Amino acid sequence: MIKHLCGMLMLLVMAGCASDPAPTEQLRLTEQALNQARSVGAAEQTPELTQAEQKYTAAVAAMKDERYREARLQAEQAELDARLAEARVLNEKSQQELAELHRRIARLREQLGALQ
Repeated sequence: MIKHLCGMLMLLVMAGCASDPAPTEQLRLTEQALNQARSVGAAEQTPELTQAEQKYTAAVAAMKDERYREARLQAEQAELDARLAEARVLNEKSQQELAELHRRIARLREQLGALQ
């Protein structure tokens, strides 16, 4: 009875692994996120972008070997890393723009004070 249950459990586990579909859509989304991160200025030196590219490469390799579950997980992680890289770059640019606005306001205040 126990052997029969173990055998059934093994078949279910194997069927679950075999039924993972190819994550083609996830790979497309990941590639799109990588391109978007690069387009806003995330350089190859950005740690998150580097991690994203490494995970994407691993996902493509897993996909070729038909390890679809691993490919999907790697692609999902790569997408998140790419989005984080993009967010960090955009945040940094926003901080720089804000600092420039503060400098301009201070300069205008000085000019207004000189007029009075």
